Amino acid sequence: SNMGHHHGCGDHSHAHHANQKALLISFFLILSFLVVEIIGGILTNSLALISDAGHMLSDAAALGLSLLALKMGEKQASETKTYGYKRFEILAALLNGVTLLLISVYIFYEAYHRFFDPPKVMSFGMLTVAGIGLIVNVLAAWILMKGDRSENLNLRSAFLHVLGDLLGSAGAIVAGLLILLFDWNIADPIVSVLVSVLVLISGWRVTKESVHILMEGRPVHIDLQEVKNKLLSLSGVTSVHDLHIWSITSGFPALSCHLVVDSRIDRDHVLHEAKAMLQKHFGIQHSTIQIEGEQMKKCTETDICN
Repeated sequence: SNMGHHHGCGDHSHAHHANQKALLISFFLILSFLVVEIIGGILTNSLALISDAGHMLSDAAALGLSLLALKMGEKQASETKTYGYKRFEILAALLNGVTLLLISVYIFYEAYHRFFDPPKVMSFGMLTVAGIGLIVNVLAAWILMKGDRSENLNLRSAFLHVLGDLLGSAGAIVAGLLILLFDWNIADPIVSVLVSVLVLISGWRVTKESVHILMEGRPVHIDLQEVKNKLLSLSGVTSVHDLHIWSITSGFPALSCHLVVDSRIDRDHVLHEAKAMLQKHFGIQHSTIQIEGEQMKKCTETDICN
């Protein structure tokens, strides 16, 4: 059985490695094209391209963050950072989110001016750049699909970013065609506003989620009351207090609580049952549980302990 177990661990690190490779390739693909798109946007005078580049930037940031999180998460816990560097991913995500919000605001501002006075856009150049962008995104999406998307939150969000980006490039292509065929220069600011709404939404979501985690918010998928009821239903447990559930990083929930137990009960057994239940039902692998007798409870309520 030892061999089988060893093989299992190998599988995990293999998936981890594949994820890293998929992220790295997509990251460089998108980063290099981002530069092309910004230059293209400036040369062809297309705001739609620049806004798509803004979305590409969010993409590159998401991929870079995911890579960084995988790398930093490998760093072991130390005496000063007792959880290791898992939180770093959230700090970086917050920065990413705020940047996206600023980019979208800038594009709205630019588009506002363009609506009243649509400037000439070099549609052919714009079409070319947007077309290449579409291909780059399809490639990146395909590479990420080969990774382990179901387990890894980071990889999934990176994949969604790339899909959003696909839409951005498609939008720029549509705008380019409209300008080329009908000379509708107004299509450029219209598409750029649509794309920056995408940027705004993803920026807001990332910002909200990372602030929630930094504020030690309760993991969205865990119901506090349900956890409390499940703990109370364990044999021997008479009450639950000081229950806290938070996230160390995305997909890493932690819990701490005090359980008051019947004095005749085997405490180690209760502890074992509680931990197993939390892991099985709520996916909480990191729990710290303090077990107290009835006496302790009375004493903390009256503040007189001899």
